[in-house]
Amino acid sequence: MNPPPVAAATFGVADEAIADLRVRWLGRMQFAAALALQEEILAKKRKDRLSADELLLLEHEPVYTIGRTTDRSSLLGATHLPHPLFSINRGGQATYHGPGQLMGYPIIDLHRCGQDLHRYLRWIEQLLIELLTGYGIAASRRESLTGVWVENRKIASIGVGVRHWITMHGFALNVCGDLSPFNHIVPCGINKIAMTSIEKETEKAFSVADVATAVEKLALERILDLRMAQEAQSVNVEGE
Repeated sequence: MNPPPVAAATFGVADEAIADLRVRWLGRMQFAAALALQEEILAKKRKDRLSADELLLLEHEPVYTIGRTTDRSSLLGATHLPHPLFSINRGGQATYHGPGQLMGYPIIDLHRCGQDLHRYLRWIEQLLIELLTGYGIAASRRESLTGVWVENRKIASIGVGVRHWITMHGFALNVCGDLSPFNHIVPCGINKIAMTSIEKETEKAFSVADVATAVEKLALERILDLRMAQEAQSVNVEGE
């Protein structure tokens, strides 16, 4: 059964003392502005390691991005792209972001999470798989391919950057709208990939804000799962 829509105005009502995660819905935002905000939060967290982790949820104006790689073949030359291109400090090949896609930017101190990047990536994947289950979509991982899939169709892309064990960038979940801009690139560097969305899989209309509310609720519930690694590590050290 699909989770009922909840107004975006309810964001931030969870007990921050318990979750220690601040979630913010930012609406539609230019990519450059969102990147600058991430950088600002990351710098603040470096100075104050006790500050709360954050999860920024938003939509972007149409944009292409590519990660830190010397192989730029996924751009197919780039000169034909109908929207701006940004080269950024995440892993992975080219992808598209735009209206109808929910962007999630967790800015999390992995010192609190066992300093395990692979565990962090699997946590994001599991969060999205669980979210999609609530919409009646049977999503899963694919071996050696970071992201979330519905059979052979990709519904969410993941690309993260880490500085001093603090994360930035994150995930892009296709909710609704036009997927044709992906046709101008090789999405994530995977040939003949089929992109899909919650709207396409369910044949029902959902707004990005409604899905963001569901992500907020789930992230606040699941953040402690990610931090269990640090707790377990501490117990092991104390027991030696």
